Amino acid sequence: MDIYKYAMQMELDGKHFYHDLAEKTNNTGIKSILTMMAESEAKHYNVILSMQKNDKIQYSADTEVLTNVKNIFIKMKEEKEIDVDVSQVEFYKKALAVETASEKFYQERADEEKDPHKKKIFLTLAKEEKNHCVLLENISNFVSQPDNWLENSEWYHLDED
Repeated sequence: MDIYKYAMQMELDGKHFYHDLAEKTNNTGIKSILTMMAESEAKHYNVILSMQKNDKIQYSADTEVLTNVKNIFIKMKEEKEIDVDVSQVEFYKKALAVETASEKFYQERADEEKDPHKKKIFLTLAKEEKNHCVLLENISNFVSQPDNWLENSEWYHLDED
């Protein structure tokens, strides 16, 4: 198995999945978050493509995305924007399972990688996939129980480090 081709396909599938979900929601905040996640998957694809070509790219976690997403959720909380489609919660749970598997995949690649530069990139990708898990948990909780989520959401677990 070519891990680069596998990883690129995984990221491409994620990009399409998030774009599709974004098209299906009427909630502007969630739509923005899903679009940002799709763009993040596209960046991951390009990073892996560069790794496959043995380019010595510099890549670090995109902390601006977390700040933007955090602000969107806070805005939804303040505006009590609860126009959500509960039927989509299963899609968010499926996406969470995929992101969890992606995080594990990148962590395992990092553990196996001998090249320190590639190892660092795999670890960064794993961390970003973990952040996607946190985002999806919040979306799922928001869609499942918007009133309860609006009262109880916390952002300590999205700290940028």
